Amino acid sequence: MTDSSEGPVSREALYEMVWSEPMLRVAARFGVSSSYMARVCTLLNVPRPERGYWAKLAIGKAPKQPPLPEPRPGDPLEWTRDGALPKRARSLPKPPDQRPRGKRTVKRQLPDRHPLVSGAKPLFEAGRLSWHGKYLKPAKKLLVDLPVTQTGLDKAIAFANELFLALEARDHRVVIAPNSERFHRAKVDERENPGKGHHHHDLWSPMRCTVVYIGTVAIGLTVIEMSEEAEARYVNGEYVRLTDYVPKRRGRYVHDHGWTSTHDFPTGRRCLQAYSPYPRADWTQQWRETPSRDLSGRIPSIVRELEKATVEIARLVEKGERQAEIERQRWEAQREQWRREEEARQAAKALKDSKEELLQVIDAWAEAKRLEELFADAERRAQDLPDEQRERTMERIRRARTLIGSTDALERFGAWRAPEER
Repeated sequence: MTDSSEGPVSREALYEMVWSEPMLRVAARFGVSSSYMARVCTLLNVPRPERGYWAKLAIGKAPKQPPLPEPRPGDPLEWTRDGALPKRARSLPKPPDQRPRGKRTVKRQLPDRHPLVSGAKPLFEAGRLSWHGKYLKPAKKLLVDLPVTQTGLDKAIAFANELFLALEARDHRVVIAPNSERFHRAKVDERENPGKGHHHHDLWSPMRCTVVYIGTVAIGLTVIEMSEEAEARYVNGEYVRLTDYVPKRRGRYVHDHGWTSTHDFPTGRRCLQAYSPYPRADWTQQWRETPSRDLSGRIPSIVRELEKATVEIARLVEKGERQAEIERQRWEAQREQWRREEEARQAAKALKDSKEELLQVIDAWAEAKRLEELFADAERRAQDLPDEQRERTMERIRRARTLIGSTDALERFGAWRAPEER
């Protein structure tokens, strides 16, 4: 039997449920499977009993119940069965506290492969290619943010893995942005030397940003394979570098219908783009690989620079929130002004309509009085007519009264509405 409540379930409530009764019963409340409910616990960072816990509890040998941990940055605070967006904390992001000098942190046991890049390669390879530059476009949209080509995929994954593990070693969580966050991905320009003109590309973009939480500040991360402009020959629907182009041997029936122009070609060199995913907080920084300097060797300094950038990003977010609040107040004031103007317009209209209706009542009263005098005079004079003619006249007067309707001025006045009644 499913739970009749369709409202959100908080982390605290879910924690109490899973430690009060077996997962099968908890799942039955919401009409889902126990494995699905276990994934919900993982999503909300709620510890749950291990397999066999309830049997051990029955004989008094159950392990100690772990406490509910504090939510990590980016963790949803509640879950709903209908898939509504979960609640998230509205506090401003804050950079991490500075570690005291000389204090060593406990070294974490990290896997060889970060969860975001583990298994990502076949998903990228299973997609299609972009027309411009042959960049990979996987069908799956919930992937680590890597706009790269097939030849640059391994290097990009290796660098992303090394960078993510270095960040995790500093207790900075790297995840795909939670659905509850309203994050925005920064614009990606893969060109090594961007021009000023319009640039069209059809690069793949993920559904949600890849972010690292440093303190509670989120920083978006994109690993891009850069491209360079070079002279090219358009041959059989594709651009070929002019240095790689081998013209066909001239002959009587051999014609080259291609042309020479410039085109952007992937270089295999990587660029890390870090950015603020918060609206109203515009911040972007790039680290580019060069033929003489590999990007992987710069990871320690990149991590330090990202940590320093949290102060600036937090400041920009706070500034943006203040600006948003000013705009909200300005909008509320504008709406209030419009409301007062509309009320004044409605009051003026009500006064005008009420006055016009009252004048109509007065005119109707005068008309009713005139008609009543007419009918009364006709009835009085009909009394002097012969019987047969009198009956015909009285019948016509009744039909006339029926046609005219009520001539009661008081009834019309009672239907009139004053301005404040409208």
